[in-house]
Amino acid sequence: MHLTLHLTARCNLACRYCYVSQYPDDMSMDTARAAVDMAVEENHRKNPGKSLGVVFFGGEPLLCRERVIEIIRYCDDIEKRTGQLFYFKITTNGLLLDEEFLTAPETSAVFVALSHDGVRAAHDAKRVDASGGGSFERLTEIIPLLLRHKPYAPVLTVITPETVRYYAESIDFLFNQGFRYLICSPDYSSAWNAGAVKEMGRQYRKIADWYYARTLAEEKFYFSPFEVKIASHVFPGSCRQDRCEIGLRQISVGPDGRLFPCVQFVGDDNYVIGSVGAGCRERGIDEAARDRLYLRNAAEKESCRDCAVRERCNHFCGCLNRQATGSIDEVAPMLCAHERTVLPIADHLAERLFKKRNPLFIQKHYNDLFPVLSMVEDWASPIRIKESL
Repeated sequence: MHLTLHLTARCNLACRYCYVSQYPDDMSMDTARAAVDMAVEENHRKNPGKSLGVVFFGGEPLLCRERVIEIIRYCDDIEKRTGQLFYFKITTNGLLLDEEFLTAPETSAVFVALSHDGVRAAHDAKRVDASGGGSFERLTEIIPLLLRHKPYAPVLTVITPETVRYYAESIDFLFNQGFRYLICSPDYSSAWNAGAVKEMGRQYRKIADWYYARTLAEEKFYFSPFEVKIASHVFPGSCRQDRCEIGLRQISVGPDGRLFPCVQFVGDDNYVIGSVGAGCRERGIDEAARDRLYLRNAAEKESCRDCAVRERCNHFCGCLNRQATGSIDEVAPMLCAHERTVLPIADHLAERLFKKRNPLFIQKHYNDLFPVLSMVEDWASPIRIKESL
């Protein structure tokens, strides 16, 4: 289970595609404690013995750095008393990351995901401050610091119609910065036209050639749009197995303590599934509301029933659907266009690499133990051993 704590809606940036609902207050420690207690009870009841993920989200969660530390200490106390294991993640724009946060006893084990949109032209087009100035330059020294302490930190990249022409260039840039986990997604709520979708296809073909060359060179990395589609080709039905379980495996807690099924829904009264906030009459998850929402999202979308690629498509993600159309029941036309664009390109790429009998490709996509073996191999390398001495 994942518990996402939306500590604040405040941010030191004003990204032009941001969907965060504005809240006047930050999350109190009382609300955070109540949310953790609820999640521990839920996890013990439904997933005994399993670890519990706590995700710090915003706004910019590092504006509440002391609250992050307080919550981690509270979870550590629970772990000592009950044996419940926790792991922690933070999603940040990176501007407030520093050596202290990355190395302090309380926060050194926090998994850090950095939001960054690639080359300067792409990043500064959308990721701006309140005055409209770009944030690219301010991250040039922070990225090496992050990757020195967190070499497996993923980078989260958003593609828009205005920045899609930089997509392949941005992937190469981020890889050369040292990122090996590239999590990329279009902004489905933007106004995509036929020309921008066509450019998306052109960029994916360029990235496929880049992916092919890097893989033949035995360089390990994860590029989410291709990995997910290749997995659905190698293991038919994997998309269906990993489908969005809205509100079941992940709960978002707003700053006021109201509970929502995922990050995109926070602040929307229509999707409240409980509360842990001070003063609420019934604290906890509204199971009936959560079940109704899950069943509603699980129902096959009418527009998708006859689609040839629906078993390999992301149309079942209620979070994405709401972001793009305002409803979990309606699939965005851009989502369909993206899936139809990326699927044949990813399939052709996989066929090229399989015909080569490329050992890295085969291990990556056919060996379930590859992530563990890869990490062991990385840490056993002479370079890594030298760095650790």
